[in-house]
Amino acid sequence: MPALSASPRGFGPGAGELEGMRATCSEIILKQEVLKDGFHRDLLIRVKFGESVEDLQTCRLLIKHSIPAGLIVDPYELAPLREKKITEAVLVSEHFDIEAPNYLAKESDVLLYVRQDPQCIGCFQAFLPVHYRYHRPQTGDGEAPVVLSNPGLLMYCGRELPILKCWAQSAVAAPCTSGSKDTCVWSSMQYQVVHKNLTLRVPVGLAAHTALVCSVTLLVTLLCSTLVLVTVFRYGNFSL
Repeated sequence: MPALSASPRGFGPGAGELEGMRATCSEIILKQEVLKDGFHRDLLIRVKFGESVEDLQTCRLLIKHSIPAGLIVDPYELAPLREKKITEAVLVSEHFDIEAPNYLAKESDVLLYVRQDPQCIGCFQAFLPVHYRYHRPQTGDGEAPVVLSNPGLLMYCGRELPILKCWAQSAVAAPCTSGSKDTCVWSSMQYQVVHKNLTLRVPVGLAAHTALVCSVTLLVTLLCSTLVLVTVFRYGNFSL
């Protein structure tokens, strides 16, 4: 898949003219929320435009998200979800290790092709399954924070719209669709956020319990191994 690249936009309105133009522009509002409980969660991203639906019919939205090391996006899980049209998410990071714990993992980049929400006028949404990675035992309350920053919002329209003149910041080259190798030039959009960042709390083991857990694990392992050996020697048939 082609790598993302960005370049500044060409000369446009001056600063004063741009501020005056933005005063009459509809805002773009982005909200992130995490659904479900436990280690397996769903990230839901909603985008709300003030523009009329007619203006946005020719437009497509793309979310570029940096997933922190404390979370996993499973590429093998995404493939069937794309086939079933449940989500259009693509993992673009190379050398991604799905089995690595938090302290050995790196951030991963995901592209989410956003769909219009039929239940909301001027609304779009994207869905991404995420999973917690395992963390080292820690001191404290038994929880580790994972901060999910706000993503980049890219927009591609078949024609020039007022909202692009208002909020477009730079041009970004990215795949046109989730299953395409062709590259389109998207506009990176400025938007308003409902929450500055999203903080998740991952349950972790307590460092104070390390000795106890190791001792009990070793004891249970020795006990089970002993029972297996006793059973084998008592009931096993060793004749050739």
